[in-house]
Amino acid sequence: MANNYYPPPTHPPPPSKQVYGGYQPQPQPTYGGASSQQPPFPQYQQPPPVNYNQQQPAYSDGPKYPNPNEPPPPYTFEQKFTVAKPKYNDLWAAILFLVDFFGLVVVSGISLNAYRATKKTNGNGIYDDRSNTFGLSTNTIILFVFVLAVAFATSGVYFWIARTFTKKLIYITAILNIVLGIGTAIYYFSRSYYSAAIVFLIFSVFYIFCFWSWRFRIPFSVLMLQTAIDVSKHFGHVFMVSAIGGVVALCAGAWFAVTFVAVYIKYSPSPDNPACRVNRGSCSSGKLIGLLVFVVFSFYWLSEVIKNVMHVSVSGVYGSWYFCARSQMPSHPTLGAFKRAMTYSFGSICFGSLIVSIIQLLKQAASIAQQDEAMDGNLVACCLWAVANCILSIILWLIEYFNHYAYSYIALYGDPYITAAKSTWTMMKDRGLDALVNDLLIDPVLTAGAVFVGYLCALLAWLYLEFTNPLYNEGGRFTAVVLAFAFLTGLQIANIFLVPIKSGIATIFTSMAHDPDVMRRDHPDLYQRMVAVYPHVQQMIAA
Repeated sequence: MANNYYPPPTHPPPPSKQVYGGYQPQPQPTYGGASSQQPPFPQYQQPPPVNYNQQQPAYSDGPKYPNPNEPPPPYTFEQKFTVAKPKYNDLWAAILFLVDFFGLVVVSGISLNAYRATKKTNGNGIYDDRSNTFGLSTNTIILFVFVLAVAFATSGVYFWIARTFTKKLIYITAILNIVLGIGTAIYYFSRSYYSAAIVFLIFSVFYIFCFWSWRFRIPFSVLMLQTAIDVSKHFGHVFMVSAIGGVVALCAGAWFAVTFVAVYIKYSPSPDNPACRVNRGSCSSGKLIGLLVFVVFSFYWLSEVIKNVMHVSVSGVYGSWYFCARSQMPSHPTLGAFKRAMTYSFGSICFGSLIVSIIQLLKQAASIAQQDEAMDGNLVACCLWAVANCILSIILWLIEYFNHYAYSYIALYGDPYITAAKSTWTMMKDRGLDALVNDLLIDPVLTAGAVFVGYLCALLAWLYLEFTNPLYNEGGRFTAVVLAFAFLTGLQIANIFLVPIKSGIATIFTSMAHDPDVMRRDHPDLYQRMVAVYPHVQQMIAA
């Protein structure tokens, strides 16, 4: 392993007229549930000499590490993590996102106007849509309201469990997913809905295998999860970001649900559909499918952008904590990182979110096709779509893996998306931290928690369709579509709620890759605990 030295970030010199005196370093809280006292701060050592005969990888320079013997001035986040020549990165992606958003507003407005004009046909409640035999109706909108309420409440409770019962979260998540998955599969078998029953049973067996094989990696994951929660309690407004993001996601989900149903109502090709004639419009299967694909894709993209803006905002808090343990934290790090996310880095956020949204759309289409073939009894086609779904899931995981750490790098150093992804990956490989990240269970566990919320929403949708028996769903024509999008809604809202925890851990590892000596020098208690549960971390930091 090359003995490369990655220089710590740089900050601008303090104003010459400002006078500081008598500054005493603040005692640092312990992390990972520790109760031991921090050792005295060691003196700073000069960085090891660089081997100039060896080509050094080029990374963005952030703020330089302050001298602990000098009182730190009250810098802002932008001053601490200065971008030398700030510019609007990946501007084309931001423009494309705004165009897509404007198009979604137009489609939503036209469809909702047609829904309003034909309210008599589509009903005002759960049971008064008996004249609608051709597509979704008000009954479906009410269903999505229930789904949103369950998704929001369950996600909030799961986040509270993560904060309050951090060390037991992995075990709680395993029990919830396995029990609910098997229970749901048994219920679907009893109602002869075999395709959904088999899917939930496979997921349950898969989680049993995963958690059994992960048992030796749990102590290290618990330590890092506890550290992320402890930092969030002491610094910034991490929990506020989660709450605000959850509310924004809830509003976006409500808009998507109403628009999704309204598009069905407006463009379903049927002679009995009066919405087709509103404003001299026309209906066709091609137009309906095209607009539904557009609406679903736009919702994916919007929810990914919301999630990644939160990710960048929270990364500012954890990056400040990592690099400023011996000096004063920058003022308002969450707000400073949010400003960068919504200005110079917004295009980069839209770029990465666009790639993920395209793969998610293809994966969702494969999932719906698989369920349709299963309901028709076509076993061969069902298996082929299942294979396609599996391949797309692997591709999606790889892209999200890169994005996760690239956005933390963007938050601190303001690089374009592609540059940040390459730099982060190179640093991880140079330090050997990629192996450490792969052994971390936080992302799989929190994703399993989001899947649990999706389970509940899909089960609620199934029960709702069974007991209300809407006329448009005679013979289960829309069951697969409604269940798929109920699951999607719950999954996306839960993922947005859990972003701050994932972002914190990603930023800690990204910062370690940039300057690993800071972990050993300025977070000695955490470093010793990491070594105790994962001894290989010594070799990685010394690399």
